[in-house]
Amino acid sequence: MFFTEKRGLKFYLKLYRKILIQDLKSKMSYRADFIISNLGMIISNIVGFVTFYILFSNFPSINGWTMYEMLFMYGFSLIALTPLQCFFDNNWNLRMMVKSGDFIKYCFRPVNIFFYFVSEVFDVKGIGQFCFGLGTLIYAWNHLAIPVTFITVAQTVLFLLAASLFMISIMNFAAATCFWIQNSGYIMVIMFRFKDYAKYPASIFNTVFRFIFTFVIPIAFIAFYPSLVLLRSDNVPLLSWLSPLIGLIFFFLSCKFWIYGARKYDGTGS
Repeated sequence: MFFTEKRGLKFYLKLYRKILIQDLKSKMSYRADFIISNLGMIISNIVGFVTFYILFSNFPSINGWTMYEMLFMYGFSLIALTPLQCFFDNNWNLRMMVKSGDFIKYCFRPVNIFFYFVSEVFDVKGIGQFCFGLGTLIYAWNHLAIPVTFITVAQTVLFLLAASLFMISIMNFAAATCFWIQNSGYIMVIMFRFKDYAKYPASIFNTVFRFIFTFVIPIAFIAFYPSLVLLRSDNVPLLSWLSPLIGLIFFFLSCKFWIYGARKYDGTGS
């Protein structure tokens, strides 16, 4: 259980709101940093957007996927990655805190240790990423003539949330390795770089990579499988429909793994 009986979901939501307000106040005192961070994120994503135009100026499609379908997945992946960027960015600091011994402070508070740790940091750069991803998704949606109905919007929201859980889970597993492996930062870097493949259809890769991206490092669930519900609604694979359930299970296991590692922490530092 992530929340004890005495401290339920309502308590944690209220606590998180207070922590978030204080964190945003501290960040907004440096408004230039806020603006520059979001502009940098938007510019880097614009480069990715332009890359698709350059690519498809030479090829009408890639393995049956059109430019607008690829842009749809690109926008979808950016939105799906936003919760990781905004709410779980503190995982990048975990290995340094474990190594220095500063992580010990999280072990003596009467709240869930995983919640307490991740709630301390809110990365404002994710706001720029979300806005650009949403604009890209809407742009591609219009060109693909996908009907705007309650069902399609509800499906998009549901599968975006499911997609988010996969990348969050991957990074939770990667971050928690620092409880057993010194200098484990390279594991997080490698796992995070895999996100660059999430914006591409898994079907363009060979059988080996499709298997890896589906069952080993499931980045195909960040955009490809969820997007098929809207892009190829007449032929949706079972994995697409199961992605919300699989995402929840994967997220649950990643949190349990993270907490298990935290319980093994002895606070000795280096």
